[in-house]
Amino acid sequence: MGIFFKLGWFFKKEKRRYIVGITFLALTSVANLVPPRILGLMSDQLNRGFITWSKYAGLILAIIVASILLYVFRYFWRKQIWGGAAELERQLRSKLFQHFMVMDRTFYQRHRTGDLMAHATNDVSAVQDVAGEGVLTLVDSLIMGLSTIVAMVVFVDWRLTLVAILPLPFLAWGAWKLGLHLHDAFDESQAAFSRLNNKTQESVSGMKVLKTFGQGKEDTAAFGQLVDDTIKINKKVFKWDSLFDPLGTIIIGLTYTITIIYGGLLVTNKVLSIGQLVSFIAYIGNMVWPMFAIGYLFNILERGSASYDRIEKLLDEQPQITDQHADQDLDETAIVGDLKYQIKSFAYPNEPELSVLHNIDFTLKTGQTLGLVGKVGAGKTTIIQLLLREFDHYDGQITLNGHDIRQIPLNTLLRQIAYVPQDNYLFSTSIQKNIAFAEAEAADSEVILAAQKSDLNEDILQMPHGYQTLVGENGISLSGGQKQRMAIARALLKQSQILVLDDALSAVDARTEQAILKSLSKERQGKTTLIATHRLTSVMNADLILVLKDGQIVERGTHEQLLAADGWYAEMWRRQEFAQKVGD
Repeated sequence: MGIFFKLGWFFKKEKRRYIVGITFLALTSVANLVPPRILGLMSDQLNRGFITWSKYAGLILAIIVASILLYVFRYFWRKQIWGGAAELERQLRSKLFQHFMVMDRTFYQRHRTGDLMAHATNDVSAVQDVAGEGVLTLVDSLIMGLSTIVAMVVFVDWRLTLVAILPLPFLAWGAWKLGLHLHDAFDESQAAFSRLNNKTQESVSGMKVLKTFGQGKEDTAAFGQLVDDTIKINKKVFKWDSLFDPLGTIIIGLTYTITIIYGGLLVTNKVLSIGQLVSFIAYIGNMVWPMFAIGYLFNILERGSASYDRIEKLLDEQPQITDQHADQDLDETAIVGDLKYQIKSFAYPNEPELSVLHNIDFTLKTGQTLGLVGKVGAGKTTIIQLLLREFDHYDGQITLNGHDIRQIPLNTLLRQIAYVPQDNYLFSTSIQKNIAFAEAEAADSEVILAAQKSDLNEDILQMPHGYQTLVGENGISLSGGQKQRMAIARALLKQSQILVLDDALSAVDARTEQAILKSLSKERQGKTTLIATHRLTSVMNADLILVLKDGQIVERGTHEQLLAADGWYAEMWRRQEFAQKVGD
């Protein structure tokens, strides 16, 4: 029953709804007592061999009225209790989604997408059942059971009632013992579902790679093994769950046996009438549901409790990147200015002993372009991640117009940054909506202009429905170069003070690259641009180029200065220039 205490915040908030619902549910249980009583009265009349048509019509009318009242009562309790369950579902899903929105990079490194989806779907549904089926089953079984027992005592005989309910304590004890096993089994089951969800999401997302490398059979076998493991775990749930109904059947059977034997003796001894015994047996029929409901209730509660614990554990995680120490008075105009890095060292949270950046020190004036070059793993993307505040724990500071970016409200900072990552993500909607993602109210002419600046407009016009062409999941219908240029168009439409291109031109040819860079040179007048790349032609016109190696700056200067220094940059320039000539 602990899950009801865990959800106490919700029931307190929705107490009026549940009071109304439980009231009508109680009236429903009371109305259910009428038909058995009427059957007993009819039996006594028939046993005496005399019943008038008026009495018969009156009894039939009473049953009809009870049925109509049951219909009305059931409508209102369903509306209130099921409505409460739907409201709990809405609140939990909203909480989880809002939580996902504020969590940072490290959170998503710890949790896979499929697992988060399982929390937001399967676990939420299990908790929702507690506020719906759980409340219904608990209240209905208690009210119906207690009211039926009271009716047995009042309308039949207290001695027969006392003897008939003797097996009930054994049912309660058995249900409690089985419930302990069910909670653990359900917890394992939900975790297994998350793993299966992860595997499904990963395989579907990576279908192209699977087929390209001919790993379809291997992945199918791995998926099959995971399904088998999940079924094996779920069998434990089914094993403990399946013991509830037989336990209830045994108890009900004992109750009927006791009633027939002892009740028959009472009728023989003229203590009870035939009609009273018929009513009592009908009341036992009403007790069948409360007894079986115990097993059903424990199933719902234990599954809901295990799921709620998983959700709470997720919600208890706090983001490392917050605005706790931010200056809320800073607006976007206050942070327009020079960008300055003074980083003594930085290490990723999961490997605190391994420093990946050392002595990163440079200043970029407003309107200048910075080029970041170096081998894979040199630290280019890490420098960008710190600017985006994906990590805040580093020795040193990064400032914008003299303000430490950790003191700038996150939304204020990110509105001034347009970012094109290495792996571009496109949504399953039209090209127009993908480009206008950050500026939903942008006019069509502005979207077209952004596409022209990224050298994408001609490609779009050749597509079946132009800017209304659907790109498919993550732009599956587009080439790598088209996806990159669409992401650049999206960033340009944002008109931010800082533009970050993280290897964003790797999938376009040299001609397209130069066209985009020429457009950027005009577009970004007076605005700051950061370009991380392996292709040196992308940064040859930059105001400052940093060559990184093992997280340190080993060369710095303009294109001409670095060529004159004849270091790594000059060597790589000659190699790429030669490769381009050979390619031509």
